[in-house]
Amino acid sequence: MEIKKNDIYEITIEDLTTEGQGVGHIAVTADSRMTVFVKDTAPGDVARIVITKVKKNIAYGRLMELLEESEVRVEPVCPVARQCGGCTLMHISYEEELRLKKKHVISCLERIGGITNAEQYCEGIVGSPAVRYRNKMQFPVGYDRNGNVVCGFYAGRTHSIIPIEDCVIGHDVNRYIVSAVKMYMTECKVRAYDEESHSGVVRHIVTRLGFATGELMVGVVINADKLPREERLAELLEAAVREYNEKTAAGTDDVSDTGLAAVRCDTGDTNCAALTVDGAGDVRLASVMLSVNKDKTNRILGSTSRCIYGTDAICDYIGDVKFRISLESFYQVNPAQTVRLYEKAREYAGLTGSEDLWDLYCGIGTISLYMAGSAKSVHGVEIVPQAIDNAKENARMNGFENAEFYVGKAEVTFPEMVRAGRVGVSGSDGLSDGASVDEGKSDASEGDGGSSGGLVVVVDPPRKGCDAVLLDAIVDVSPDRLVYVSCDPATLARDLKILGEKGYAVKRFTVFDQFCRSMHTECVTILVK
Repeated sequence: MEIKKNDIYEITIEDLTTEGQGVGHIAVTADSRMTVFVKDTAPGDVARIVITKVKKNIAYGRLMELLEESEVRVEPVCPVARQCGGCTLMHISYEEELRLKKKHVISCLERIGGITNAEQYCEGIVGSPAVRYRNKMQFPVGYDRNGNVVCGFYAGRTHSIIPIEDCVIGHDVNRYIVSAVKMYMTECKVRAYDEESHSGVVRHIVTRLGFATGELMVGVVINADKLPREERLAELLEAAVREYNEKTAAGTDDVSDTGLAAVRCDTGDTNCAALTVDGAGDVRLASVMLSVNKDKTNRILGSTSRCIYGTDAICDYIGDVKFRISLESFYQVNPAQTVRLYEKAREYAGLTGSEDLWDLYCGIGTISLYMAGSAKSVHGVEIVPQAIDNAKENARMNGFENAEFYVGKAEVTFPEMVRAGRVGVSGSDGLSDGASVDEGKSDASEGDGGSSGGLVVVVDPPRKGCDAVLLDAIVDVSPDRLVYVSCDPATLARDLKILGEKGYAVKRFTVFDQFCRSMHTECVTILVK
C-alpha cells in the first residue's frame, strides 16, 4: 500500500517525539509499518488524521477527529494551545508530562550514551509550577489580515502570529505591557515590522521580571535607530504597570492568579513547592530598553541597545545571591525551579570550602556565585563580554572576594588555562604567550595563592553540548568531580559516552522540569573518576 498526501487514516498514538508530536504507525505491508507524526495528540489517543507530508520512511499527519481520548488527555488552560507553536504539551496531564520527560532522558542516556540501565542512577524528576512560571517573554509584533497590529506567538513551523497577549506560562503583567506598546504604536503612528519587505519599525516586545524583586524590564526591538516620542512610550508603560498593581491589589484584575502570588502545579506528588515572594503582585517598571536590530534575520535582539527609562539592568535573587541582569544576559527563565536546580548542582559538587571550582559557560555567573560561598575559589568562563561584565559586577555586589571571570570560548580559554598551570591553583600568575583570555579580573578576586583542596568543574553548555577539545582538557586536568548541567539529553548522552571512555563514570543524575508544557528538560549529572 502506498501512503499519499491527503489520505485519511485511523491510528493509535503510542508515544511522543522530542518536539511533542504524537507518534503512530500505519501498516504498509503485512511486515512493515510507516511512522506518522501528529501534532496535538497524546499517547493512548485513537485519532482520524489526514496525511500532510510523506517522506521516504516517515509521514506527517494533521488531527481531524479524536475517536477515543487518552486517559492522560486534559483540557488545555490556554485557548489557543493548538494553534500556537509554543506549549506542545498543554493537552496532556502534568503527571504524564513528567513521566514522558524522565523516560526520554533515560532513553537518550541508554541509546546514545551507552549507559546500561540508566534509571538506576536517576534520582527522579523534579516538578515545577506549571503556569505563570516564566520570568522572560518575547512577543513578535505584526499585522492581522485586516491590518490591525497584533502581538502573540508564532504558529508551529511558521512566522504567522497567533494573537495572544496573556500567555498563561508568563506573568500576567505582560498583557498590560503589550497593550501599552500597541497603544503607543497607534497614537504615535509607528508601524510594525514586516519580514517580507524588511520595512516597518517594531519587531518584538521582550519582558524580563525579577520574581524576587518585582523589577520589570521592557525591551522593544526596532528596525530603526530610534522611536518618535520615546518618552511617551515610557509614560504609557508606567501607566500600564500602575494599572496592573492597582487592579491586583483591589482584586479586580480578571486573571485568576498572578505570577508573583503562590502558584502550584497541578499535581500533588512531584515535589512542586509554591512560588512565593515578598510583596506579591507589586511590580515596578525599572527599565525600558530599545534594542536596534536592522538586519534581515530571525535573530530577535540587535547588537546594540539603549536605555530610555530607568536603568539598563534589573536585579533578581537566586536564593540569597543577588544578580544584575541586562536585556542580553542569559538567565534561567523558571525562578522557582532554578533554585532547586542549583541546589542539586551544589550538592553534587560536594563543596567543603577548600575546592577550586571552574564554571564553564558561566553566563552572568549564576552557578559560580551561587556556589562561591561554599568553595575556596570560583572561576567562570563565558564568550559574551557583556555577561562577564555582569558576572564581575555581581561578584562585587554580593561581596565575593574569591571569584574570577574571563571572556573567551570555553573550548579555547579553559585549555589555555590548563596549559598555563592556572587550573587548580588559586591566584597563580599569568597565562602562556598568545593566550586569548581577558586579563581583567573581578576587583576582589586576586586570591592568596597556594594549592587547592580539590578541583571541581561545572559545565552548563548550550544545547549543542561541549566541544570535544573542552572535554579533553577537562579530562587532562583530572577534576575530582565533574558536574554537567544540560538542557539537551541527546548531547548530554553523547558527551557522557565520550567522558566514560576517558575514565569518568556517571554516579547520579536528576531531571528538572524547567520548561513546563514543552518536552524540554534540564538535567544535572555528577561524574567521578
